[in-house]
Amino acid sequence: MAGYRKLGRTASQRKALLRGQVTSLLYHGKIVTTEAKAKEIRKIAEGLIAMAVREKDNVEEVTVKSIVAKRDNEGKKVKEVVDGKKVVVTEVVEKTVSKELPSRVHARRQMNKVLYGVTDVPAAGAGRKKNTKNVDVADMLFGEIATKYADRNGGYTRIVKIGPRKGDAAMQVIIELV
Repeated sequence: MAGYRKLGRTASQRKALLRGQVTSLLYHGKIVTTEAKAKEIRKIAEGLIAMAVREKDNVEEVTVKSIVAKRDNEGKKVKEVVDGKKVVVTEVVEKTVSKELPSRVHARRQMNKVLYGVTDVPAAGAGRKKNTKNVDVADMLFGEIATKYADRNGGYTRIVKIGPRKGDAAMQVIIELV
């Protein structure tokens, strides 16, 4: 017996289909699909969410010193004359930056192997091309989804049957994040 459903597709088509549907599920929260596809999507999505929950706190705070141009009240760079030339005045600023530990970086790379990039397009017609944003679904997994399911031990998705499809009578389901 095979460890997965073939879904009537070649390996590359099946992988692309599942990657797309898992990405949509994690980005939107729920999708409508067939029962067989939903059961395959569930395996992948729950593994990704479990990985995100496990690695959610693997960051450390690091203090970094950086040299920044000094600015005046209007936001313009402050310049002074040194040896007959105008030079921008700089100052040393300390920042606290969160740095991912190696295990979390590895988890992020494993997630990005499965997930596609998502481009968020605004609903309004004006400036649709300008205002598009690339959304990092792996960041979403670590930020929103992992914190939501931190105290839960598995069972992150729910499959609800909604009836047969009109064309071929395939069982349609809604798969959603609990």
